[in-house]
Amino acid sequence: MILIKSYITLIPLMLLALVLKAQDSDAITFEMQLSKDKLGINERLRVDFAMNKDGDNFNPPDFTGFRVLRGPSQSISSSWVNGVRSYSKTYSYTLAPRSQGTITIKQATIVIDGKTYKSTPKEVEVTAAVDKPSDQMTADDVADESLHLVAEVSKTAPYLNEALSVVYKLYVSPSISVSNYQPLDNPKYNDFWSQDIPVKRLSAENGTYKGKPYRYVILKRVVLYPQKSGKLAIEPLSLEVTVDVPTNKRDFFGGRIYSQTTKTVSAGNRTINVKPLPEKGKPVNFSGAVGAFDFSVTTSKTELNASESLQAKVEVSGRGNLKLFQLPEPTLPSALEVYEPEFEENVRTTLSGSRGTVSNNYTIVPSYRGKYPVPSVSFTYFDPSAETYKTLTSDEIMINVKEGPTSASASSDTTPGFQGKQSVTTGSQFNFIKLKSNFTAIGTKHFFGSTRFYLWLLLPLLLIPIAIALGKKREAIASDVVGNRIRRANRLARKYLSKARKELGNKEPFYIALEKGLHNYLKAKLKIETSEFNKEKIASLLEEKKADESTKDGFIALLKNCEMARYSPFSEVQMQQDYDRASEVISQLDKQL
Repeated sequence: MILIKSYITLIPLMLLALVLKAQDSDAITFEMQLSKDKLGINERLRVDFAMNKDGDNFNPPDFTGFRVLRGPSQSISSSWVNGVRSYSKTYSYTLAPRSQGTITIKQATIVIDGKTYKSTPKEVEVTAAVDKPSDQMTADDVADESLHLVAEVSKTAPYLNEALSVVYKLYVSPSISVSNYQPLDNPKYNDFWSQDIPVKRLSAENGTYKGKPYRYVILKRVVLYPQKSGKLAIEPLSLEVTVDVPTNKRDFFGGRIYSQTTKTVSAGNRTINVKPLPEKGKPVNFSGAVGAFDFSVTTSKTELNASESLQAKVEVSGRGNLKLFQLPEPTLPSALEVYEPEFEENVRTTLSGSRGTVSNNYTIVPSYRGKYPVPSVSFTYFDPSAETYKTLTSDEIMINVKEGPTSASASSDTTPGFQGKQSVTTGSQFNFIKLKSNFTAIGTKHFFGSTRFYLWLLLPLLLIPIAIALGKKREAIASDVVGNRIRRANRLARKYLSKARKELGNKEPFYIALEKGLHNYLKAKLKIETSEFNKEKIASLLEEKKADESTKDGFIALLKNCEMARYSPFSEVQMQQDYDRASEVISQLDKQL
């Protein structure tokens, strides 16, 4: 019985504990909030007294040391989220300090549900007057201090034709946000050769600006090569930026109100002091290359027959101003026919500058049998890191033409540019004179007066007409300029159409290779970039070069077939016909151009 009475006594205590716990979960708060705890004497201070439940008899402090400029103003916020009510009520004051020093804002009181609540006193440090009081700053003032466009230059004193990079960064303070921007003008980089590096995706990164935390976005990247020495100006990049600046005002729901403004920011002028290349030690063959390079001269083969062709490549690789200098030209013997070189470029540009390879490919066709030395070729560049000129020299290459006609001039004349060396023809030009004979007695059958004697006597006379006929035929072949040109043109056509010949039977790859071969032929022959031309422009160009109407029409018809092949069925017979026609057209054009 006593035990039951004990349980009955504990029940009210448990209920009371539950009620107290529920009250604790909905605890009442009343606190003082300051806009800043340190300010200049000419600045303003905002003081908020916030509570999470409505009360009565609010009693503010006396604000000793301050003048009350505005207040109290009330703001109330109430909302329901998932069945839970959220409430906030705030009394706000705007104060102005009367003197410098540390001032204490005393506690305020309020009665909520019959109970008196007090805020915690807080101290405020008042300093000397500041240049621009923050509470008086407009949205434009805040944007000016929080938004910066910076042009970061990798080098301010480069050498002439040495690479430097410019990266444009937009720095934004975390206190504001940027909603939009557009460029007002783009710098033209006068007196510089420029190469843009596209920014594929804009992404904000954390950084610092003048020692303060900022976020920044890279807007533009460019690599520059100065083209003259002295002080060169980099034009500024200017942007119009839409900025959202937070204010001290709040909306009905307590959210911060933002003020939007438009600002124009500029990266400012930057001056680059470009140093001239030193005159001391500058080689005569220097062509303006600046950087760090490798150099080579190679041939596709060193042994061949006359009328066959080989490829000679002059190549420069490395990093530097690869697009801004001339490649050295090899000096070749006059007996070697050399076509205009085909320029190849494989260069990529990064913030450190351009790197890759550039080369000239020469097609060489020997006309006569012999050995022809290709002298070494020198290439000079200026190394800005070592601040000196460096010269690279290729090895001498010997081209051996094993079979073909011989030329008297080829064996005796010294070719210009050969450094005193002569081309040497093969064959037995000189024999040693025998000093001892191996005669034997012929017995009684004397050779003189016999039939064999007269046959051997007449044999040279019989061989003279044959020798004359062969000599005339050889001279006719050598003097047949048109025929030789036709044969060379046929070789040229086979060269440019070799890839198309490999793709015979595969419609699309064949016509792509055929079209590229036709364009490459015109590019090599006329030194123009025909891939940028349409058919009408190419027809006009051939007409200016006085090409035959039939040849011109045939060339254009082939280009049309290359285009039609992408959308229409073409048989293997038609592909063979187009290939033969292309060979003929290139041969005819090579003679006419």
